This record gives sequence, C-alpha cells and structure tokens, in this order.
Amino acid sequence: MTADDLARPPAPRIRHNDYGALRPPEPGSWRPRRTVSVVIAAYGHQDRLDLTLAALAAQSYPAHLTEVVVVDDGTDPPLHLPEIAPENVRLLRTGPGDRGRSAARNLGLAAADGDVVHWLDADMVTFHDEVEAHMRWHHLADYLVVMGYVRYVPYRPGTPTAAEVHAAVSAGDAGKAFDEAAGEPHRWIVDLAARTDGLRTAGDLAYRVHVTNAASVNARLLRAAGPLDTGLVLGEDTELGHRLAQQGAAFVLAPEARSRHLGPSMMMRDGERVRRYNHAFVPDHLPHMRRLRAHPRRQWLVPYVEVLVEAEHAGYEDVRATVDGFLAGSLPDIRVTLTGPWDETVADRRNPLNSERLDLLLVRGHYRAESRVRFVTAPAASAAPVPYRLRCPAGWVPGPETLRRLVKHAVDGGYGLVSVALDETDEVIAARLEHTGAFARAALVRAEGEPLDAAVDDVAGTHWLDGHGLGFRPAAAAEPPEPKPAGPALADEVARLRAENARLAERLAAATAPGGAGAAETAETAGAAETAGAAETATAPEAQPADRGPTTLSRRLSGRFRRSARAASSTSRPDR
Repeated sequence: MTADDLARPPAPRIRHNDYGALRPPEPGSWRPRRTVSVVIAAYGHQDRLDLTLAALAAQSYPAHLTEVVVVDDGTDPPLHLPEIAPENVRLLRTGPGDRGRSAARNLGLAAADGDVVHWLDADMVTFHDEVEAHMRWHHLADYLVVMGYVRYVPYRPGTPTAAEVHAAVSAGDAGKAFDEAAGEPHRWIVDLAARTDGLRTAGDLAYRVHVTNAASVNARLLRAAGPLDTGLVLGEDTELGHRLAQQGAAFVLAPEARSRHLGPSMMMRDGERVRRYNHAFVPDHLPHMRRLRAHPRRQWLVPYVEVLVEAEHAGYEDVRATVDGFLAGSLPDIRVTLTGPWDETVADRRNPLNSERLDLLLVRGHYRAESRVRFVTAPAASAAPVPYRLRCPAGWVPGPETLRRLVKHAVDGGYGLVSVALDETDEVIAARLEHTGAFARAALVRAEGEPLDAAVDDVAGTHWLDGHGLGFRPAAAAEPPEPKPAGPALADEVARLRAENARLAERLAAATAPGGAGAAETAETAGAAETAGAAETATAPEAQPADRGPTTLSRRLSGRFRRSARAASSTSRPDR
C-alpha cells in the first residue's frame, strides 16, 4: 500500500446504482494520477483507424498516464500505425486460432497496464476531453463502469483527413469535422437514461449500457469479472456488463465523454436480424432477461438463483425434502448446490447398508442424474455470475410459490439481503437470499471490522420475512411436491377465486339473515352471481316470480360458492 492509498478517503458507498453522490471535478480543474489503457480491436478500414488514433493523439488527459493498445484481428494486408498517433501506442495482432472481436479485445486487455481500461472501437473519433471525462469518475471510486455519449455521423473515406481530425480535436471542436445535423444519438441509451434518471434508478438492468465502443472499466474489477466470452459473436459486451455487475460494479452515464462513430452501427443497419440472432444466444448468459426466459420448464446456462444447502450434517430425508421442494417450485430457473465431503461417499460393496457417510451416499445417488443439482466440497465465495444465492438449511421445505415470491420481494424492494425466519429456539433458524452484486459491492466498501451484512444494508438494504407466511414448512410437516406446481398465472387465478368465494359468502350470509337486506337486493345480487358464473345461475325463460327471492338466491350463491371452492382446490393446495 502506498502513501497515496493511505491518504485516500473511505470508499464511497453507492446505493443500488444511484451514483448521484459522486461529484466529479470540472475538466481541466484537477490533477489526475491514475493510468488508463485505451484498448482498440480493429479489422480492416485503415482509414477509420487513422482518424481514431489522430483524435487520441489530441487528448487533454496527460500523455504519460495514457497508453493505447491496438489489436489487429487478422487484417490482410496487416494494419499499421499511422504518422499521427498517441505517444505511447502499441500494435498487436491476433493469431490464426484467436480471431474475433472478443479474442482481440482480450489480447489487448492482457497487454494493458493501466488502472482503467477504456474500450474503444476502431471507427470512433473522441473529443478533446473524452478520456479525461471518463477518468475523472474513476478517481472517485474503484468499482465504476463509465459509458460515454456516442453520436453516429455520416462518413465517407478521406473526409475528413487524419490531420483535419487532429486539428479539430486539439482545438476542442471535434464536432466541426462532421455533419452533426445528419448524425443520430445512441437512441436506446438516450431513452434508457431518460427513463431511469441517467441510470440512477435502473437497478439490476444498468449493466446493459456496457457497450465496448466507448466504455471504461476499473481494471481490477474487469479482471475479477473475467475477460470477454469468446463463445459469443454478438452481445459479448452486454454479457460482460452482467458479470461486472455481479462483481459490485456501479454504472455511470457520462454525457460529457463525447465521441463520434463513423457511420451507423450494426444495430442501426440491421436491427431486426441482430435481435433475432442475439435472442438465440444471449439469454443463456443473462438471467435478468426474464422476458426472454419465459419458457416454464427449460434450463439455462446461468441460472437466476443458486440454492445452497449444507448436506454434511443433515439426514438424507431432510436434504431430499428440501431439494425436492425447490426443484418442484414455480421458479425452475435455479441450480441447487449441495455441500459436503462427497469424495468420501463410497459404498461398501459387501455391506452397503453400513457404508460410511451413508446419508450423503444416498443423497448423491438420488440426484446423480439431476442436471440442476451439483455437488461441491465447499461453496464458492460468490455465486457470480448467478445474481441470487439462497442459503437454506436442510429440513425446511418451500411451497410451490415460495421461491418465486421471495425473489420477487427482493427485486421489488431492491434488497441486497432478505432473511427468512424459519424457527426460533435458542437461536433463530433462517434462510438467506443474497444478491450477488450487492454482497460484492459491500465487500469492496466495508470498513475494517465492519460486518458484511451491515455494509450490504448500506449499499442495497436488508429485510426480514416470516418463513411460514412464505410457505416454508419443516420436512416432517410438509406435503410431497405436487406433480405440476401451480404457475404464477394459475396461482393468481386461485387467489382471485378465493376472494370471489369470500365475497359470495358475505352476500349469502346477508341474503339468508332474518330481516336482512336480501329481499331488497335480490335482483342486484342475482345479476352479479349470473355474471360470475352464468352456467350455474341460468334460469328457465319462463321463470315465475316465486323463483326470485332470498331462498332462490341462497341456493344460487351456495352452488356458486361450492363450485368456486372446488375449482380452487383442484388448481392448487391451500397455503400450508
């Protein structure tokens, strides 16, 4: 640790994604100290790369704190560094087996030495203070991802020249080099900013602004999240944004970090086909894309929730009851992780019933072919890239809707930790739903000796719920999982039917009470009953006046009540 590190104030605590408490200095009014590596992946279009490097050679950020790493992704003939280029610039080339945007950027990342990595496309012209506008944020906190303001302008090769761009950027007037009136903003980001107060209220979806044409990331945070996924051809920057969020990143929109993109983006040129392509590959990696994960039963590469159950000191029946309860729930987008000394679970082939660690052996045997269950000796420190981890003691069984309701409560409240009280004897037995990103952020900012949960409360909030009300039951009192658990829509219908039953019961009581208002309200009540269930309340066309009145109404409402009750019990068990 350096003297400079000791002099720094405590890390600022950004709650959720509200970075409004940070106050970056005005450009030109401060003294930078952090280094930045501008990483550019390039393929072809030497003319555009020349303009990008000419603009970077005219930046206000100190040259001795800046390096530029250009990676040629297999251009033939190879790209070269032009005459007008930054002082500290390197040109690397990918090998024949490591081609593609992600591989090129990863090569640049591996070579980068800066405290901050500034992604930039090879067809971008940055304004004079663009790098400085990014870096002034990174001097305030160590867990930021900053996205600049990009405008897409028409471009014709040779107009402007590299010399013209360098002169315009140096003079602080880069916009004059292009037809600004004919340009277009990055409309999607502009609209998102308008809806979320510049991302301050974007919550878990803020990661979507990590676009590698003009984003910057704290290098330590970036290396913790891992490099770009070379298995993705498109959408790889968004996927990395999600992983950065799980490492505790806060995402900042910096409209003062201006740049111009030479020509339209791929999304502008062919948006529908890009979306069609991405929707086939990207949802596997992005659990928060709930709309694209609408299938009621299928599994995904990165699940929404990891359920962590400690199996070593629990009996087979208790572990099985807990795991089966989660696997049968209405939120199937989960992974169950069972911890224990699994390498010691070996069957005694001569005396199998007396095998050592028999209960663990049975647990492993029971779930050995279940793709949603995995066995580990000890849990990883973080569930990343899974956004939620639920720690549940063995022997406690969720109802069909328990996990879905619990996660919804956490999402709606933005909580970093939701604790669920299951039982209280000498101590409280609890389950814990932990938000991966919030716990990572808390670990980055907590003071020495401060409990991690206290820091989580600061950056995201914590909350307690009653387990019985959520549907948790001890294994001895729980019923076996239903063959087809009620989905959210069916559960809502059950709730509606129960409310209707209660309303009809009140009307039935009023209609049959001596001296009640049943006779006076007969017509109105009968009409309501007919609307709710015409088949049950239909009468013959020639119905006589004697068929109208409290007795007939009572019979009608009683029939409706019984049918509604049967419908409710046939779709879902009552809350246990």
